[in-house]
Amino acid sequence: MVVKVYERILQLFEAEGINTLFGIPDPNFVHMFHAAEERGWSVVAPHHEEAAGMMAEAVSRMTGRPGLAIGTLGPGLANLAGAIQCAKVENSPVIFLGGQRARITEQRVRRGRIQFVKQAPMIEASVKYSASIEYADQTDEIIRHALRIAQTGTPGPCYVEYPAHVIQEELDVPEPLAPEAYRLVQQGASAQMIERAVEAIRRAEKPILLVGHAVHTARAGESVEALAKLMNCPVIQTSGGTSFIKGLEDRTFPYGFSPSAVEAVVTSDLVVSIGTELGEPVHYGKGRHWVDNEANRKWISIELDPTAIGVNRRIDVPLVGDLRAVVPQLVDALKDSPRQASAELSRWIADDAARIAKLAEDAPAGTPVHTAKFVVEATKAFPEDGIMVRDGGATVIFQWTYSQAKPHDVVWNQNFGHIGTGLPYAVGASVADGRKRPVMLLTSDSSFMFQIAELETAARLGLPLVCVVGVDNQWGLEVGVYKRTFGQGSLETGVHWSKDVRFDTIAEGFGCYGEYVEDPDEIGPAIARAWASGKVGVIHVPIDPKVNSEEMPSYDEFRTWYAEGTQ
Repeated sequence: MVVKVYERILQLFEAEGINTLFGIPDPNFVHMFHAAEERGWSVVAPHHEEAAGMMAEAVSRMTGRPGLAIGTLGPGLANLAGAIQCAKVENSPVIFLGGQRARITEQRVRRGRIQFVKQAPMIEASVKYSASIEYADQTDEIIRHALRIAQTGTPGPCYVEYPAHVIQEELDVPEPLAPEAYRLVQQGASAQMIERAVEAIRRAEKPILLVGHAVHTARAGESVEALAKLMNCPVIQTSGGTSFIKGLEDRTFPYGFSPSAVEAVVTSDLVVSIGTELGEPVHYGKGRHWVDNEANRKWISIELDPTAIGVNRRIDVPLVGDLRAVVPQLVDALKDSPRQASAELSRWIADDAARIAKLAEDAPAGTPVHTAKFVVEATKAFPEDGIMVRDGGATVIFQWTYSQAKPHDVVWNQNFGHIGTGLPYAVGASVADGRKRPVMLLTSDSSFMFQIAELETAARLGLPLVCVVGVDNQWGLEVGVYKRTFGQGSLETGVHWSKDVRFDTIAEGFGCYGEYVEDPDEIGPAIARAWASGKVGVIHVPIDPKVNSEEMPSYDEFRTWYAEGTQ
C-alpha cells in the first residue's frame, strides 16, 4: 500500500495499541493531526508542550502502553524538555516526536536562522534512544526501534525527529508488523529461577510483598492480587506504588508511614520485590527498617532490566522478565499449595484500619483549615471507582499520612518530584480512561498555578474532574526551610504571594465550576456539587500556612529518604 510518512507513523503506533496523541499542531504536524482524527484517534491540543508530554506520560501509566507527545521545531521541543525529564526519572515509556527544519538549514554555516536549534544534542541525555528520520524509507525501522527501546529493560522515553520535507513523502509498504514480530513481548523468567523462588516462598514463615510503581503502570494488579492471596501475606507499598490493588486494600500498608508496615518489614524472613528499583525511599532495601533481621531475610526480585539486579542490595533469587508474565508464572506454580496466613496479618490489618480512622478523628478542626483536615475531608469524598491525582509539596506529605481513600489508580510524580504535573496528569489519565471515571486532583496553590491554563483543556474535553486546591499563598516546604535555618521571624525571601488569588473565580473564567470553601465540613459537599454540575470543578480551600510549613506529619521519616545530599 502507498501511504504518506505521517500516515505510516500513525499505523506503526496503532499496531502497538496506541491511538492517543498530545501536542500543539503547527505546519510540520497538521497533516498528522488531521489524519489521526480521521482515523478515530483521541487528539488533544493543550496550551503548553510540557503539559502535552505530562499528559502522554499519564496515558502510559493508565494503559501499560507507551504515550505519544509531539512538539514543534525549536521552542516546542524546548518546552517539552521538562516532560521528557519527568518521563526519564519516572521510568515512563513515552515517545516524543519532534519536527525540524530541512537539513540544508541545519548544515548552513550561517547565523540568524529562525525557529531553529539543534534539538537532538539538547535531548539525548534525557532519553533512552534518539534518532532522526532522514529518509522516508527509514520510518518503520526507527519508529519500531523507539517503541522497542522504550519498553525494553527499565522503561523510559525515546525521541524521534524528522526534517520538514520528509513527512510528506510517500512509501510503498506492507501492513505494520505486530509487536511480537519485532520485539520481545512479556518475557517470562526461566523455569529454574521460578522453581527456586517457589521453594523460598514455601519455606518462608513471614513473607511480604514489596509492591512498587511498575505494578500499576504495567496494569498487573490482578495477578499480584492472586499472588498475595496465595502467599497470604501483607503488601507493603513503596512511595511510588501508592495505588491500592483491588482485593488487597485492607492488607496493604505504606512503607515507613504505617506501624503495621514497619513491623511486617522488620519481622519478615522473605521479601518478594515487584516493580520497584529499591531506591532511596525504601532505604535501598537494606537501611533503616530493614536492618533488623537482615541476616535471616531472603530476597526475590522481579525485574525487567537484568542490569538492575543486585545494584542496590544483594538478591537471592533474581526473576528477570516482565512482571506481567513472571507474576502469573509464580501464581501458576503456587496455586495448588497456598500458604497459611501468619498470625500477625489479621492484627496488622485491624491496627492499620484503626490508625487511619484515628487520624481522621484527630485531624484538627477550625479555620483556616488545618492541612490534615483538608486531606481527610477531601479523601472521604473520593469515589470508590475514581482516579486520584496528587500534586504539591507539603500537601502531598499530609496526603501520605491522612488519606482516607484507597484508590486503585493514583498518579503523581514521585521519583522526580516535579510539582505542577497534577493538572496535566489528570487530563491525560481521564483521556486514557475514556473520560468515564471521576478524577480528583488533590493539590496546592503553588503546584496548581504551574499549568493552570490546562483548565481550559479539561473543560473543552468535558472531563469528570474536580480539583481540590489547598491555598496557603506560599511555598510551604520552603517557608519551613527558612524557619529551620534562620529561626522564627526571619526574612522569608521569595516564598509568599498575594492573598487576592481566587482559584474558584479563575475556574469560572475558564467555564468551569468554582467554589470557595472555608468550613472544613463543607469540603465534601462542595466536591459533590462540583461533580454534579457536569463541569470541571475547582474547590478553593484556604489552609493554615503555619501548619503547612511547620507541622508536616512524618517529616523525619520523609527526610530519611535522602541517603546523601542536602536534605
